[in-house]
Amino acid sequence: MIRLTDFSIDAPRWDQNTFLGRLKHFFNITDPRTVLVSEHELDRAKALVESCRAGLVPPGTSQEQLFYAKKLYDSAFHPDSGEKMNLIGRMSFQVPGGMAITGFMLQFYRTVPAVVFWQWVNQSFNALVNYTNRNAACPISLTQIGVAYVTATSTALATAVGLNLYTKRAPPLVARWVPFAAVAAANCVNIPMMRQQELINGIMVTDEKDCELGHSRVAAVKGITQVVISRIVMAAPGMVLLPILMERLEKFPFMKRIQVLHAPLQVMLVGGFLLFMVPVACSLFPQRCSLALSSLEPELRATIQAKHGDCVPYVYFNKGL
Repeated sequence: MIRLTDFSIDAPRWDQNTFLGRLKHFFNITDPRTVLVSEHELDRAKALVESCRAGLVPPGTSQEQLFYAKKLYDSAFHPDSGEKMNLIGRMSFQVPGGMAITGFMLQFYRTVPAVVFWQWVNQSFNALVNYTNRNAACPISLTQIGVAYVTATSTALATAVGLNLYTKRAPPLVARWVPFAAVAAANCVNIPMMRQQELINGIMVTDEKDCELGHSRVAAVKGITQVVISRIVMAAPGMVLLPILMERLEKFPFMKRIQVLHAPLQVMLVGGFLLFMVPVACSLFPQRCSLALSSLEPELRATIQAKHGDCVPYVYFNKGL
């Protein structure tokens, strides 16, 4: 084993205070190819990362190998708990999973049964993603998970079915945008409900050196709000622009002759949008979110000031994804 003195495995490879730096980071860890990596290789990557944290790595290990191990680790293991995340809930699965579900939602929007089925599938997928990428420092019970799932799914179905019926006489393009309206409305419910413990009890905040300072509900509200915005932005281009494109394409004679291929075509086009929009949306806000001490709840602010004086102008926390 050799000891590393000038390399930190946890130091950001790119500047996380800039959008471009975060974009490079999330392009790296949301790479959909990582979902094909075997469990054994993921475990080896974790072991290498943990060895590097301890200052020891196998002789002959290059820096690029360490970077690749960290890429696999960040894509598959939760940043708070270090536990391996389920495959479907990982952000690297957003492209293959999201492209299939979104593509079919956009294709099969005309009948109520189809709307109900695909919105249910989508919200089931979203609930798992939201649970997987929550701040793991705030546990949530099975009952709370069930309530969050039922509430978000009901919201999506009510929005989709209601708008579907309301737009029967509207231009076809308007009806094509119903899935996006349902997804946006459900995200506003699904994410806060799945992370309700953070809103109730607060999220752990730390100082710049990661020393724990207490739990803040204000920080939880900021983090969850940013995640909701990111998820809506992630879905928007594919679900807003693609219907316009399909509306025009379907008027061509050759498209009328290959109607059976419309659904696969939409799936592939959605995949193209998501390939770029997943890292872009994740990059909108820093993963390690900050909040001015003056913005915290009065009681927590007073506690921190009593213990640390004016040495803690800002607090930090993991907002989740």
